[in-house]
Amino acid sequence: MARKPVAREAVLDAFESLLIEVGERAATLDAVAKRAGVSKGGLLYHFPNKEALIEVLLDRLDDLATADADAMAAADEGAAAYFIKSSVWADTPLDRAIVAATRLAEVAHEETRQRFAAIQQRWLQEIAADVGQAMAKPVLYMGDGLYFNAMLSVGPVPANETAADVAGLLAAVDRLRG
Repeated sequence: MARKPVAREAVLDAFESLLIEVGERAATLDAVAKRAGVSKGGLLYHFPNKEALIEVLLDRLDDLATADADAMAAADEGAAAYFIKSSVWADTPLDRAIVAATRLAEVAHEETRQRFAAIQQRWLQEIAADVGQAMAKPVLYMGDGLYFNAMLSVGPVPANETAADVAGLLAAVDRLRG
């Protein structure tokens, strides 16, 4: 009898959460199984080793990033404005996948670095189609800086402060189009 896909997702979610909270070294198979509420055998049924968990987590990241880039390309406001507005930590599935994968990149996991490079290239492509090749990286860096600072903040960032930061960056993007 096949296991429910719910258990597989619970294991993947547990792995993602452990990566975010305690990092790659502490996200052991035993810790993942315990967090997911499954036996280690149950975990191994779905994921024979940690690398298999990582692979599926990176596939999740790719799927979420592709959907985000597609939304960016279709945004009425333009890809650059979409990117800036979406560069605020909102605890979305994409946010969580990015932070979890970042923890893998921190330990020089090469496949993770390659996936991030491909995602960044797609984002740059969409932004460049909006504001031009010369300004694509500056817009990317604006959004990345906003996101990075939000992740590092101690405690919640006041909504009005975040809104002011986003508004300032959007004004800069409008000047780029000028």
